[in-house]
Amino acid sequence: MKHLRYFEALAQQRHFGRAAELCAISQPALSMQIKELEDILAAPLVERGSREIRLTSLGEAFAARAREILRAVDELSDLARAADDRLAGRLRIGVIPTIAPYFLPGVVAHLARSYPDLEIYPREAVTQKLIAGLLDGQLDLAIAALPISEPSLEEVALFDEEFVLVRPQCDAARPVPNPDSLAEMRLLLLEEGHCFRDQALSFCDLPASRTRNMMEGSSLSTLVQLVGAGIGVTLIPEMAVGVEARSAPVSVTRLPAPGPRRTVGMIWRRSSPLSEQFLRIADILREEGRRPDGARLPAQPRAD
Repeated sequence: MKHLRYFEALAQQRHFGRAAELCAISQPALSMQIKELEDILAAPLVERGSREIRLTSLGEAFAARAREILRAVDELSDLARAADDRLAGRLRIGVIPTIAPYFLPGVVAHLARSYPDLEIYPREAVTQKLIAGLLDGQLDLAIAALPISEPSLEEVALFDEEFVLVRPQCDAARPVPNPDSLAEMRLLLLEEGHCFRDQALSFCDLPASRTRNMMEGSSLSTLVQLVGAGIGVTLIPEMAVGVEARSAPVSVTRLPAPGPRRTVGMIWRRSSPLSEQFLRIADILREEGRRPDGARLPAQPRAD
């Protein structure tokens, strides 16, 4: 099992240094473990290069099978934890970037109070990477925007959240644009891969061809700073207002009803023995989602 876990980390990272760091061992120790595994199999698994490594054809097939075995072993451990009817030990939580900085700290603190024996390992990544992590057994559960619509994953809704408009401070007194007017403005977007980008484009009814020349950012913080510099406007989830709007000269307001919104939910493998415990965690997340954050905005009915 030790050899399999080390090799799975190397197959994931494709780099001895990063894999060794992930496994919390030295790079020479990891290299020795992989060489031992190759000796056991009497066949090479890795093509070693100066910077990154490649897996041999056997290595690729072995990595896929090792991943299945490790996930099955983890689920055996989860089965024992489920029989104990309490949450303890490692819990690997994935969260999308437009939720993680604003929601995750409160969630981790709440879980720590409720389950002091729980060891939480958070990971921030876009939705597709979280789904892959769940299916590969590298994550136990994830928090993302629903729906996911993956047959092998369970999903439960936690709460709905509005998107709000961020404009330069000098535009604060101007009428709030409707979707048609917003589509004509210089809209700043997250880069491709973020589900929040797709949701914003859907609200503005913008075709993909219109996005080619739009300015993109890798984070909501970048977008808000660009708005503060007068470059354009953007949409952010309401949970981000308390953090992002303080750091730039911007005006934040609601859009006319029915405004854009998303459903934040929790997902996990249907095969997980910890489903009942995860439902209890979902209740904690719902409670955290209802917590007032001081950043609520007044309704804004005007539209030009």
